[in-house]
Amino acid sequence: MAKSDSKKKGKKDKKETRAAFNFGGFDAANEATGALGPLAGLAREDFAGAVGVMLRQTAAQPDVAFKAMSGFSEDVVKIMTGQSDLAPDPKDKRFKDPAWQFNPFFKAGAQYYLAVQKGIKDWVDDLEMDAIEKDRANFVSQMIIDALAPTNTLIGNPTAQKMVVDSGGLSLIKGLKNAYDDMTKNDFMVSQVDKKPFKLGENVATAKGAVVYRDEMMELIHYAPTTDEVYAIPQLTIPPQINKMYINDLTPEKSVVKWQTDNGIQPFVISWKNPQEDDPQWDMADYVDGCIRALDVIEEITGSKTINVSGACSGGQTMSIMLSKLADAGDKRVGCVTMMVCVLEPKQGDTEVSSMVSDNGIALARQRAQKKKLIPGTDMARGFAWLRPNDLIWGYVINNYLLGMDPPAFDILFWNADATNLSTALLLDFLDLFEANAYKEAGSFQIADHTLDLTKVKSDMFILGGTTDHITPWHACYRSTQLFGGKNIEFVLSQAGHMQAILNPPGNPKAKFWRYTKGKKAPASVEKFMENTEEVAGSWWPYWIEWLQARAGKKIAAPKNVGSKKHKAQEAAPGLYVLD
Repeated sequence: MAKSDSKKKGKKDKKETRAAFNFGGFDAANEATGALGPLAGLAREDFAGAVGVMLRQTAAQPDVAFKAMSGFSEDVVKIMTGQSDLAPDPKDKRFKDPAWQFNPFFKAGAQYYLAVQKGIKDWVDDLEMDAIEKDRANFVSQMIIDALAPTNTLIGNPTAQKMVVDSGGLSLIKGLKNAYDDMTKNDFMVSQVDKKPFKLGENVATAKGAVVYRDEMMELIHYAPTTDEVYAIPQLTIPPQINKMYINDLTPEKSVVKWQTDNGIQPFVISWKNPQEDDPQWDMADYVDGCIRALDVIEEITGSKTINVSGACSGGQTMSIMLSKLADAGDKRVGCVTMMVCVLEPKQGDTEVSSMVSDNGIALARQRAQKKKLIPGTDMARGFAWLRPNDLIWGYVINNYLLGMDPPAFDILFWNADATNLSTALLLDFLDLFEANAYKEAGSFQIADHTLDLTKVKSDMFILGGTTDHITPWHACYRSTQLFGGKNIEFVLSQAGHMQAILNPPGNPKAKFWRYTKGKKAPASVEKFMENTEEVAGSWWPYWIEWLQARAGKKIAAPKNVGSKKHKAQEAAPGLYVLD
């Protein structure tokens, strides 16, 4: 990508002023561009600090420790005398085996573990600490408790012991092989998915289309229409930089792209290149410029002066800066905007893990990566897994190593495991945006060659959150409704987690969503939103597509081919960059 001398100089100055402000590895990658905004990640020192605070508070409040120990001792006596009524939560999958209920040895083992869990929770709850310190204590103590679960060992897991007997010991051999493969082929991470059944272009990312533009950092894919007529205003999707774009076209049943084409929308999707060591240090300005180049190409291909846009997670953050830059320049090409599972205004306390991020941790994380050019995708995957170790680590340790079984073949997990690297320059920009609360503080932050100000963005907006999203909590996503200057900003709450909130197509009997019924713009108060919502059974996709169609212009004859004379169709979708 050609750069002007002035831009090169600007990047050099920026780099010099940030000397020793790079960061990488596990500490940085953890929550970097997902969740609560661009955080620096979780530093080892902050974990140790949280433990230190608990110990200091215990020393200062010995009565609390005595109370917790007394309660634990009482529970132990009841367990030894067979009078304990401690029992696992029926929803806890770790203790589903009947042996935990009927075998005296395993029943007692589960009750000892639950007594420890209960004692630590009571101890932390009784300690006099501020809210952030308590969140940190809860987060760290829960990680320790999860690691100590008897189900994580062969001797403490009846299901694994039965598997050894039933398989004649073959489960142990297969478990050792799985562990060896993870050490040698998966960067010491426990595998979460069986990748073998999935082939890009064959049973994943199968929507018809082609690359119509490519440069060194991105491809633009134009998808072919599936209807005789299409809406005149096309749609551009800006995906996150930390995962592959084909989440938008996962399978025919879970394809946002197919849903759009089947309903007359003309979708274009950016595919970011997976950064490598010899690539330039792409920062936020580069990615925003890439999005604007995509708008130029779409305008030339379709002839439309208006283009609707959407973005999810860190793609939504990038999209927001692009919208601000276009508004600042008087560029009115963007029509309506869809933002999904994206936090622009994070606050400490949104989740327990967010409380672990400190100024000290950020500074240490930066210092550790002075010589880093890239944040490896495996480091980010490892960091995200430790946000929910019970589900994303220990559950797979049990399945893959103790039971000797293959991980599940699940399409979303296949995509999730297809992690990409992240440019340190981009991560630094995410961090700076977070520290400055730049999206919230309009007119106070310079980025992408302009002053960031979302109040200048007047587009109609559709903002989506997920009820059980642990990465971008929905109440944090909701704050974005108050950051933009438009008069028609709708918030929809989907009954699902992070990616499932998006990939929630019609046909799911458990699907439902909530929408505001008292006006065109979501209220400032989350409580007021919830008081005036309508629960709707089914997927939010039909509701969204109607909202989008109403803002997609008139119907015209569908183009016979993708691309144009100037931007000819190249490789078939999903393109080449998803293969990196």
